Amino acid sequence: MNTWRSSFAAFLLCIAPLKLKPSFARKLKPYRRCCGDRSLSMATLEEADVGIVCYVSDLPGFRGVLKQRYSDFIVNEVDCDGNVVHLRCLDAPLTEIAEKKTAVEERKESSYESEIEWLRALCGDADAESVKSLIDGVHCSDAGKESKDRISHVVLSPDSDKSHRTAIHNFFKEKFKFLVTDTVDGPDSTSKCIRVRLNSVGSGKGVNRWKRKERGNVPYDSRGFDDWPEQVGRFLKFHLYKENKDTQEALGLIGKMLGIQPRSFGFAGTKDKRAVSTQRVTVFKQQAKRIASLNERLIGIQVGDFCYVNEGLLLGQLQGNRFTITLRGVVADSEDTIKAAATSLGEKGFVNYFGLQRFGNGSVPTHVIGAALLRGEWKKAVSLILDPREGERDSVREVREYYKESCDIEGTIRQLPRYLVAERAILQCLRKCPGNYLQALKAIPRTLRMMYVHSYQSYLWNHAASIRVQKHGINEVIMGDLVYCKGISAQKLTEAADIGITIDSCDEAYDCGDEDEVSGMEFVEGKDKSVKEASPDDLLRREYTIEDVVLPLPGSRVRYPSNDVADVYHELAKKDGISLTECEHNVKEFSITGLTGGYRCVFQKPIDFEWDLVQYTDGNIPLAETDLGIITKSKPVTVEEKDFRTHPEVCEKQSEGLRNGMTPVEVENGADNKGEVGITQGNSTNGSESFDAQTTMTALKMGFTLPTSCYATMAIRELLKTSTTVAFHKTLNQ
Repeated sequence: MNTWRSSFAAFLLCIAPLKLKPSFARKLKPYRRCCGDRSLSMATLEEADVGIVCYVSDLPGFRGVLKQRYSDFIVNEVDCDGNVVHLRCLDAPLTEIAEKKTAVEERKESSYESEIEWLRALCGDADAESVKSLIDGVHCSDAGKESKDRISHVVLSPDSDKSHRTAIHNFFKEKFKFLVTDTVDGPDSTSKCIRVRLNSVGSGKGVNRWKRKERGNVPYDSRGFDDWPEQVGRFLKFHLYKENKDTQEALGLIGKMLGIQPRSFGFAGTKDKRAVSTQRVTVFKQQAKRIASLNERLIGIQVGDFCYVNEGLLLGQLQGNRFTITLRGVVADSEDTIKAAATSLGEKGFVNYFGLQRFGNGSVPTHVIGAALLRGEWKKAVSLILDPREGERDSVREVREYYKESCDIEGTIRQLPRYLVAERAILQCLRKCPGNYLQALKAIPRTLRMMYVHSYQSYLWNHAASIRVQKHGINEVIMGDLVYCKGISAQKLTEAADIGITIDSCDEAYDCGDEDEVSGMEFVEGKDKSVKEASPDDLLRREYTIEDVVLPLPGSRVRYPSNDVADVYHELAKKDGISLTECEHNVKEFSITGLTGGYRCVFQKPIDFEWDLVQYTDGNIPLAETDLGIITKSKPVTVEEKDFRTHPEVCEKQSEGLRNGMTPVEVENGADNKGEVGITQGNSTNGSESFDAQTTMTALKMGFTLPTSCYATMAIRELLKTSTTVAFHKTLNQ
């Protein structure tokens, strides 16, 4: 332990003599092994803990409250063609696809008279009449009427001719698909009889039986209609508008209402929960009018702008996101301070750090879990995910403590909130395979479990970026810097081909999204073709600028700078017991060498940046229009809509209840009052704040676009020169 500390101290001493401008950095905190006891005891993750320490400008910051209201943080997806996605229409298209008739409806519309006559010719009058009576009984059951004379099956006349019996079996398979046949012994040893009965599929008892019949015997896992017209695109594309919900939660609620599984949906990237966002979504073979009808029942979610397309959306299929951000309660030395900071952000940009959301805001950061996975410490990783944490709500902490003390998996699962996806997956696997911690980790949905490893990549990248800025400044390309090759889009080098996901745990332990967490980049063939080292000739010709400089996210197909910045990666990884060149175990997905890796620009300028200073007196009045607000301007407001807008805490309470398996009636009656409902928007998302109606305050409104995987909070940090932690911004409202 002392060896690596002294080694790293020596590394810091090497850069200490450098004269760094105040604009470049605050001093890096002394490095701590991320799985050490001190790191695990932290209640709140600080920016410096994950390498976020530098600024581009040396201008003074100012006070401003981020996300006082959800509508102060608006995110609109930008598609691959550069179009900003908006919600404009809530209605389904006038021309719709004819719905498939269920098996029950088909039976009701068919009397099977011709089939009975054919059967009469094949088997005789007596057998034909027996089958007709059976079919009549099935029709009575479909209509919800139980006939006293209904028979469960019929046995046809004895038949010793096997070929004739085969013909009868085939006839029933072709003409009466809802009936099944088998062969039973006849009255004597030389003959056999055919028994005919209703197909057991859909003939179960109780609620499940009727659900199957309503679905026309289509399995629950079916992703859509079987007889979809060939001339119509197989996927329904729509725009999803949501307030104070993350993407997975919103689609989970919609899927539950439609009776389809979450994997039926496709989307380009996850969006922040504590915001108002609009994005594209596709779903496989679903009717637009069916989904549009949900708008009346959905709370804090709306869907619209429907059309049918041939291909579903995949993660990463977007250019970026358009942000409309309002900073309230702005206080500065002068108005010129604010104007200078905003102008500098537009002209110089910001250090393109991975924001705190990438690492979670709980007491166990995601990169700590990622480091354990990379070392092959499966039991340790499971403990980090399951053990009690500081700062969690009491109900969650009690469940974690219960499991730690009792090891009662069944009891813990019963108490575990549904939104704790990773914890539930691990426990369910350990119930089946006790002690198999690796298998339990693999039971976590892939996008979530890979988030831990990607988080560690981001952790290394942030530290490398800070050292690059601290040692070499923000103005010039230096020898050995990696730059993207001319002709290759910088956006394609934004990040590794990793997939981020927002799993909101309400205690913010896994809240990972102020913006799109997904790069979706397809790696350019050959690591030497995508980037190059800046050569002396490049520097002489000024072929590249500081905006072209990239740093790698560790992986098997990346190269590192040929200057001292590369040492940061290896030094930090070594201190954590991780090798960037060799695999510590044979589980490929949990090793750096098993990851492709990628590149990310060190600096980022906001695109189409615009800003304005606004005066206001009432903190409860939105200062920016949302897509839904524009739509509802021309429509009369119902009592329910007015209540939702005036008291959005109702929305949060209902959403929380549905996530925990409560019915709407139970939510309304307050069946579960044990835990907090959540932060309400009525006055503030960060706490309550009362305003004097006579007091005039200043807000800074900004609009800008960022490529995928760029964090809007890092742009805000450059402006304010303050922490972007949720805890800090909560204190501004107190």
